[in-house]
Amino acid sequence: MSTEVFISAEKIQARVRELAEMINRDFKGQDLVVIGVLNGAFMFCADLIRAINVPINLEFIKASSYGSGTKSSGTVKLSMEFAGSLKGKNILLVEDIVDTGLTIKKIFEDIKKEGPKTLKLASLLYKPARNEHYTPIDYLGFEIEDKFVIGYGLDLDGRYRELPFIGIYHGQN
Repeated sequence: MSTEVFISAEKIQARVRELAEMINRDFKGQDLVVIGVLNGAFMFCADLIRAINVPINLEFIKASSYGSGTKSSGTVKLSMEFAGSLKGKNILLVEDIVDTGLTIKKIFEDIKKEGPKTLKLASLLYKPARNEHYTPIDYLGFEIEDKFVIGYGLDLDGRYRELPFIGIYHGQN
């Protein structure tokens, strides 16, 4: 495998702290339900909630639009089961990457049916060149070009999530 460091671990951590400061300011004095999208957002979500200082409840949903390989399947599979009701709550959805926007569109539709007070999106990465279903990103880490990226939770067929940085995947040498 050939990978070049695209966004360093240090740059990621600095940006996570900046996003947490914005979230702390926006939700000061309020409770927040953070919903991490598994599997890709687990590292971003963990680092983000450690830097958030408002009271939170943490939930996870399982979402997938990639089978194996580097292209979206075009079908979103969701598994959402929450410990409590989302009605009237401030919700922060934490995603690893928004590219086509299909996954986020489906998740937002389903969460909105629950009647939250607010629904905001924090995404580590955004690929505007691939976006087909626009959803505003309230807290964005980095806008990136249309490259397949791995690391810091992002994977290729379940591999490379453990990398502390985000790399551009170039395939086999």
